[in-house]
Amino acid sequence: MRTDTLIKNEGMMALRNNLGMVEMEHFILLIQRDTFDYTKWQDNLLEDLSIEEISERAAQYRMVNDIK
Repeated sequence: MRTDTLIKNEGMMALRNNLGMVEMEHFILLIQRDTFDYTKWQDNLLEDLSIEEISERAAQYRMVNDIK
């Protein structure tokens, strides 16, 4: 299991790599400002995808990111 520090660092790097510095900071401010329920957000995130589609996306992600 990875440490909290490693998870936070990897999360920040993922945000920076995908959003850039300015939008990463904007995203963090939005999350802090809103009453944000991650569980509810996550429930709705993939609601239109079948299990097969989610599995396929996960497999593609693993291949692209060389995750074993």
